[in-house]
Amino acid sequence: MSDWLPPPLRQGDRVRLVAASSALGERQRLEAGIAVLEGWGLTVELPFVPERRWGYLAGRDHERLADLLPDGGATSPDEATTSSGPAALLACVRGGWGAARLLEQPLLLPEGWLLGFSDVTSLLLAQQARGLRGAVHGPMITTLAAEPAWSQERLRRLLFGEAPGVLRGTPWRGGRAEGPLLVANLTVATHLLGTEHLPNLQGAVLILEDVGEAPYRIERMLTHWRLCGALQQLAGIGFGSFQGCDEPDGERVSAGERFSLEQVLRERTADLGIPVLSGFPVGHEPGNGALPLGVPCRLDGECGELSLLL
Repeated sequence: MSDWLPPPLRQGDRVRLVAASSALGERQRLEAGIAVLEGWGLTVELPFVPERRWGYLAGRDHERLADLLPDGGATSPDEATTSSGPAALLACVRGGWGAARLLEQPLLLPEGWLLGFSDVTSLLLAQQARGLRGAVHGPMITTLAAEPAWSQERLRRLLFGEAPGVLRGTPWRGGRAEGPLLVANLTVATHLLGTEHLPNLQGAVLILEDVGEAPYRIERMLTHWRLCGALQQLAGIGFGSFQGCDEPDGERVSAGERFSLEQVLRERTADLGIPVLSGFPVGHEPGNGALPLGVPCRLDGECGELSLLL
């Protein structure tokens, strides 16, 4: 579809599942997601035991790191997995926490399709920061089957080299911006500020999402982005789903004693002088529209659309 993306998938291509973050819960959702991929004609490899666990993580760091490697991290041919060469798609099974720990080690992320969101934001952004194509912010394998038909089809079209179409949001500040697309979980991306694993933000269009963060914590993170000059570098910004983020963190306070999530998002971006949109179907709620990182895009604050320029 574009020089900005890896070669499109074809029926029969191999998908390697990756457990880079928290330990898996019920296996039923994993199997349902695998069934979706197999329905697209892909061959799914499960290189780890789903019950693998180290505390709350899906295995020790070296085990989770091995999921990302074409030979499973083998040190000799006898230790290698049955697959040969890199898979066409690395698909993360769930989020939670733990992926950023893998960046402490010399991780040679492959160029190619890498799918996930939430905690996997750290791997997606690190891949993009290293100039590699293929990072896709989109459904995990354990959330894929619960996605609506349009979202599943959008992901399939993107991976198989077909135009995925526009995503629509609600304009908060007008104007149009074009630049490389970045998509991230706000909490995870905030903890990459000041590291080598965050891509260049200058002139970028950034879409943010989050889950379970009270408005004051969202404000605190966005203030951090402002204090280090990160938000001021952007060409445009959009907000996806902020599921469960409009509660006052368990405190019973009147409306006049708190800021709503919308108030926080609007106030922290109002003076940037760039297009600002909200309500994109991106994030932890079903309807998590897949978006590729690093590709040219247009954020239109007049008609409320995000389109890929491929």
